[in-house]
Amino acid sequence: MYLSELEEIIAFIACGLILIAFVVSTYKNIKNTIDEEREKEAEKKENEEKIKVLIKYYRTKAALIKKFEKAKKQVKEED
Repeated sequence: MYLSELEEIIAFIACGLILIAFVVSTYKNIKNTIDEEREKEAEKKENEEKIKVLIKYYRTKAALIKKFEKAKKQVKEED
């Protein structure tokens, strides 16, 4: 039992539409994945900058504490 000419045309059109839908969905998935990776990279860079600022803050605070302790020691020695 073979398909009639009209049925074959309809089957080819259906196959074509399925292929086009598959290609479009794959393209969208790839595009979304790329966008997500770009967002992750941007977030990573932002977090690295925040960490650098915190490290700088910590080092500055540590230096100030050392200076304070040194000044406190000098005041004690003078008394």
